[in-house]
Amino acid sequence: MNNTSLLGPWVRRFLLEYIVKERNLTINTRSSYRDMLVLLLPYAAVHLKKPVDRLAVVDLSAELIRKFLTNLEQNRRCCIATRNQRLSGLHALARFIGENSPEHVAWCAQIRLIPFKKTTQPGITYLEKEEMNALLATPDRRTPQGQRDYALLLFLYNSGARSSEAAKLRITDIDWHIQCVRLIGKGNKQRTCPLWPTTMEQLRWVAAKRDPGQRVFVNRNGKPYTRFGIHTMVERHALKAAAKAPSLGTKRLSPHVIRHTTATHLLRAGVDINTIRVWLGHVSLSTTNIYAETDLETKARALATCLPTIKDSKTKPWRQQPDLMEFLRGL
Repeated sequence: MNNTSLLGPWVRRFLLEYIVKERNLTINTRSSYRDMLVLLLPYAAVHLKKPVDRLAVVDLSAELIRKFLTNLEQNRRCCIATRNQRLSGLHALARFIGENSPEHVAWCAQIRLIPFKKTTQPGITYLEKEEMNALLATPDRRTPQGQRDYALLLFLYNSGARSSEAAKLRITDIDWHIQCVRLIGKGNKQRTCPLWPTTMEQLRWVAAKRDPGQRVFVNRNGKPYTRFGIHTMVERHALKAAAKAPSLGTKRLSPHVIRHTTATHLLRAGVDINTIRVWLGHVSLSTTNIYAETDLETKARALATCLPTIKDSKTKPWRQQPDLMEFLRGL
């Protein structure tokens, strides 16, 4: 079996050359594709009874991949969105191999014909103002760790930042004079968000006497927070906040829920949807429109503005107008 037939060299080139050097995709995208292959390759090896290192490109047949996707849903309990994400990585791998190996063009076409499953758009979860206040009140600000947790929660709510953006934030990304922060989002896209004076005060305390190149948010050990660490911190304080706001017990809190909360509260404050799109770093306005579609308070306020004024009329009810029925029968 020659080198172009084996799958291994293609996988290495795909992850190290194509994704990083040619496409300049983010680390998160590379991690997603890597995770897909970590699941797929052992699955294929078991079903074909071959070592992973001896798998050929054509061993990943369309039939095998369909079985793999079914396994993700049925045995691993993955949702349709996750299934589609894994398939997206497979499509990218097939396109890369097909573009560089004419002998695999037919195989590439078969893989890329595997369709994505249609999925419904789930409703977003966000916090009401009282619930958000209860969450912000949970850290014990008399302790250094409680003060750091409060600063991070307040920053997430103020900026609407993703957990990955907050984890990567460095002290040099904060403009202390203009009172704003530079965030690096998906696809290395940069955006600037204004910050409240209260948030700036908390960030000054967190960043005091530290090197400007260091990460802003650190844990009790002085190590930079990871995405997972931020998730854990939010969940920990959510459990405490549920005692003061029982409605929080029915909601699964995460940093992304705080992001949804920021967008919803901005919308309720009268901020236009395009400004919110830029604030959150969305590429498409359709992504931001979900907040306008979900928030019942905004819908009710919009409905109230077009409430018709009904005046009393001396006109008889339609049932007392015999000529109306004659008109209908005559059509």
